[in-house]
Amino acid sequence: MGLLSQDNDDAAAVPPESESSMTDKEVYTSIPRHERPQLTPRVVLVVMLTALTLVGGLYLLWELREIIRWCAVAIFLAVALNPAVDWLDRRRLPRTLAILLVYLVLLLLIVGVGALLLPPLVEQSQALTSFVIDLVREPQGPSQQALQDLADRYSLGSFLDAVRAQLSSLPDRLLDATTQLFLITRSVIGSVVSLLSILLLTFFLLLDGKRFVEAGLNHFTSSQRPRLQRMLDQSAAAVAGYITGNLVISLVAGIAAFIVLKILGVPYSLTLALVVAVFDLIPLIGATIGALIVIIVGFLVSPVTGIILVVYFLVYQQIENNLLQPLVYGRRVHLHPIVVFLAAVAGAQLLGILGALLAIPVAEIIRILGVEWLALRAETSRKSG
Repeated sequence: MGLLSQDNDDAAAVPPESESSMTDKEVYTSIPRHERPQLTPRVVLVVMLTALTLVGGLYLLWELREIIRWCAVAIFLAVALNPAVDWLDRRRLPRTLAILLVYLVLLLLIVGVGALLLPPLVEQSQALTSFVIDLVREPQGPSQQALQDLADRYSLGSFLDAVRAQLSSLPDRLLDATTQLFLITRSVIGSVVSLLSILLLTFFLLLDGKRFVEAGLNHFTSSQRPRLQRMLDQSAAAVAGYITGNLVISLVAGIAAFIVLKILGVPYSLTLALVVAVFDLIPLIGATIGALIVIIVGFLVSPVTGIILVVYFLVYQQIENNLLQPLVYGRRVHLHPIVVFLAAVAGAQLLGILGALLAIPVAEIIRILGVEWLALRAETSRKSG
């Protein structure tokens, strides 16, 4: 009897073959008609309108992408300049006057640096261009002979001939580049409206940014506001710290390179130092590119100068990576080098050099949001458990 009852229970636990083998259509038809999901014309119309609204919104964002880019740059500028404005504001200076004073200081710095560096920079750039052209046009010079001897020693004569063939057209290419430079200059002059728009947007964000933040936080509950405020403060500190720190480190790199080039007697030292400073703004790869350009010029001067510059840049990169960056950035940027590289590449792909410069603070903001989200999940699960 026990075995029979167990068999009966097992048989009852197994669903009938007719129920387990029912198709989706049979299951759907078994549901009463009034309980089935209805695809009414109203549902179709709502879905179509939603899709059209989404497509229209994306198209509008694409058409306004220039203004959106202005707003993004203005937000980063406002965050970077806000500490200086707040410092003046705490000293009982009207905020509008504090913003104008910060703008005036920046303008004076730009004009002063331009007046100091532009004339010798133009002169040295022209001299450097003439130097390269003369080097190409003098195949029997000492530098060319040294290169030929080196190529013959390592059986690279055909490769050197191919390089010379490409370099022989360099003067004509430089002429074309000069023509393009004039076109680019005209385009830059035409973008003054963009610059003024960005500065105006930055002014309004500096003036009423706190009011905008408070208005946005009022849409959340009182329990959520402290966490959101903390995320905003951390993000602002990361942006301001990175932008100012990047500028300081690039300035140090340019000044140090200028001093070393002057000591070694390398010509066009001001132009080359500016190249180092500008490329150093680009994360990870920029400093290497700037160093390679200077090292190439150093080897054209003399092999000893080139070797000294190689040693210098290797030592300086270690100092910058292990001493300057932790000292300047402090604890405001916590990103793995691979994240920095991928962020810089993605930013450059989207917005060029500007995107590469802004990619690191954006990645840091995403990291801050991720950390807060994980902390919120852990807190929620701990309370529910």
